[in-house]
Amino acid sequence: MPAGKATEKNVTLAHGAGGELMQKLISEIIVKNVSNNRAGSVGLLDLDDGATISIGGSEIVFTTDSYVIKPLFFPGGNIGKVAAAGTINDLAVMGARPIALSSSIIMEEGFPLDDLEKIVKSMDEVVGEVGAAIITGDTKVMERGALDGLVINTAGIGVANELIRDSGLNVGDKIIVTGTIGDHGTSLLSFREGFSFETELESDTAPLWDVIKAALDVGGITAMKDPTRGGLTSALNEMARKSGVGISIEEEQVPLKEGVKAASEMLGIDPLEVANEGKAIICVRPESAKAVLVAIRGTAYGKDAQIIGEAIEGHKGKVVLETALGGKRYIETPLGDPVPRVC
Repeated sequence: MPAGKATEKNVTLAHGAGGELMQKLISEIIVKNVSNNRAGSVGLLDLDDGATISIGGSEIVFTTDSYVIKPLFFPGGNIGKVAAAGTINDLAVMGARPIALSSSIIMEEGFPLDDLEKIVKSMDEVVGEVGAAIITGDTKVMERGALDGLVINTAGIGVANELIRDSGLNVGDKIIVTGTIGDHGTSLLSFREGFSFETELESDTAPLWDVIKAALDVGGITAMKDPTRGGLTSALNEMARKSGVGISIEEEQVPLKEGVKAASEMLGIDPLEVANEGKAIICVRPESAKAVLVAIRGTAYGKDAQIIGEAIEGHKGKVVLETALGGKRYIETPLGDPVPRVC
């Protein structure tokens, strides 16, 4: 059977790749069997980037994620940098200032201590950049060959003055991406395959709290999401479906690096479907869109931000791409990210 092909009885790589198969696995196997699923206004059934815990009159935002990247080190980062940034970004897109993270590391016997130290230092640098901290964790070692090097689980907590969901889009809202799309997944696959280009591709891994805070300070934010596994296509489809609106985006307005375009053509992948680890989708009321865009572009990780489209009345639950040639087509949720083990 071809690698990644779904079966009814067994888990495949595609079930963890951020597309339709993963959504089906989560809804039909996991969510269906968890009845104790809410501790605040946002719970497991909401399938947002995190959830909330009600404590007194306040709600704490909580999120968790696991990282199984291959290779562990790549241009622009390593598994530790992605783990810390990914958890920070999941908190940030819910409007929460990151406060604290946990770090659980599982590694195989024989893993180089120098590499472990580099990974841990990367995590510390990322959390320090946004004023957060790693305050607890766990370490386990498995026998040689029982694990592919090292995997990490992180969890994080943050506090939001105003909770932002991925389901708050309204007709007319403008859709902003905070920078170039497809950098992480395309660069990782190119590195794995040994391809080189005139412009070296690098992962976009970065903590986005400063970018998102700049947008929140302007106001008018209605929904946010970080387009990780499954890329921009998967994230936009999920937002359209949850919000009950259509989304129209202009192909020529989606920011793509020339190197990503070239690599995607060579590798046979769609850059809109591969993971990003340092970008966010920010949806904003039309009257605030230009001011929010200016604010985002004034941050270190938001210089290439662009308004790419808007929420529309028709095509509810769908994403319509207006092509450079003037045509229109749906971009559907992919079965999974074409680059496995990308985060």
